[in-house]
Amino acid sequence: MNLVRLENFVSVEDLSADEVNALIARAEYFKRGGAVPKLNKPVYVVNGFFENSTRTHTSFAVAERKLGLTEIPFDPTHSSVKKGETLYDTMLTMTALGIDLAVIRHSENNYYQPLIDTKENEQANIGIVNAGDGSGQHPSQCLLDVMTIHEQFGTFKGLKIAIIGDISHSRVARSNAQLLNKLGAEVYFSGPEYWFNEDFTQYGQYKPVDELVGEMDAIMLLRVQHERLSNDDAHEKDFSKEAYHEKYGMNQDRYNKMKDNAIIMHPGPINRGVELASELVEAPKSVFFRQMQNGVFMRMAMIEAVLRGRKLGGLE
Repeated sequence: MNLVRLENFVSVEDLSADEVNALIARAEYFKRGGAVPKLNKPVYVVNGFFENSTRTHTSFAVAERKLGLTEIPFDPTHSSVKKGETLYDTMLTMTALGIDLAVIRHSENNYYQPLIDTKENEQANIGIVNAGDGSGQHPSQCLLDVMTIHEQFGTFKGLKIAIIGDISHSRVARSNAQLLNKLGAEVYFSGPEYWFNEDFTQYGQYKPVDELVGEMDAIMLLRVQHERLSNDDAHEKDFSKEAYHEKYGMNQDRYNKMKDNAIIMHPGPINRGVELASELVEAPKSVFFRQMQNGVFMRMAMIEAVLRGRKLGGLE
């Protein structure tokens, strides 16, 4: 089995199609109960979540334990960050204390760039795994999504995949669109046109929801991210759950028009009755639960890639 080796894991843009397929194969191997690599030396990790998270945070913690890493508790809300300490200085501290890896979620796009620029920062040499940066990248969600699609269809070539919802504020949308293009899928977009950034046309075309549901192999629904919208935004002021669901959401009628083997995906958390009708969250075509399961195994594969890239725990 080909194994991926990386110094840091911050973006899917840097991955080749071969590396993505190798990560999927490794994650599927772990899911089947494949042997976890044995660490010959302890590896210490901190999970620095500067934004709230349930699935990603807990999933990384479970993945780390399955790999035999030692998690050192770190809560940004009770750290020196609250006193004005920079993220770089926080990581400098972690390096000095013997921490090998940091899994970080941060509201700032590309927060990781100063941390991985080893030419300037030789002492804060800590492995960075990006758990989401602003509206930029969300590599672990992207990779668990493509793993779930591969698990369902066995290929990406020729698949039609729609990404529907709050496109412009979503790190999931951009990461997935980039990677699905690289793997050979056809990508489409839908949702409110005022939340569709024209920059996304390089990855696929925009179409109304009802023109897509019967043709797609996978439909990725995106959460409406109210926390990234200004209270002064006219669309936020006028937002109606009922109106959004009727115009863009997955309801029973749209569900019935889907292909028999098509799947519904969502990165979570789900706004029930907005992006997805509550009674469809656990419907046969919904793979939301499977996505969460796959997240643990894909994050194991991602962390292992950095362990091997940095030769941590005696791995190479």
